[in-house]
Amino acid sequence: MVWLPKQSVVVPVDFSDKSFDAVAAALELVEDASHLHVVHVLPSLEPAEPGVIWSTIDDPSRARHAEQAIHERLEEHGLKQAQVAIAFGDPGREIAEYAQKASAELIVLPSHGRTGITRMLIGSVAERVVRLAHCPVLVLRD
Repeated sequence: MVWLPKQSVVVPVDFSDKSFDAVAAALELVEDASHLHVVHVLPSLEPAEPGVIWSTIDDPSRARHAEQAIHERLEEHGLKQAQVAIAFGDPGREIAEYAQKASAELIVLPSHGRTGITRMLIGSVAERVVRLAHCPVLVLRD
C-alpha cells in the first residue's frame, strides 16, 4: 500500500486536542491542506429539547457555529485551505458516509481509549468507523 501522497483524507474532529493532533498527522499524508477534509458530527436535536420547542436553536445555526469554530481552530495552525463539513447523527456512521462521498483514500482519527463499562455503554467511534469505512482507517493511539 502506498501511503504518500493522498488525494483525499478525512479527519473527524470533536474539538479535543487529540482530534486536532490527528489533523496535524493527516496533513503529513497529503500534498497540501486542500486535500484534507475535516468533519464534525453534531447529535440530532430531539423535538422535546427546550431550544427546539422555543425555536431558539436549529440545525443550520448549529452547523454555522460549529463550522466557524473549526475554521478558527484550523486557521491558528495555518490550515485555511482544509475543507470543513458538518454532519448530524451517529458519529461513526456519518464519518464513514462522508468519507465515501468525499472519495477518501484514508480516514485518520484518534483513539480516545475508553475502557470497561464506559466503552460497553457508549461504544467507540473509532471502532464503528473502522467497521463501516470503505477505505483504510488510521487510528492514532494515545
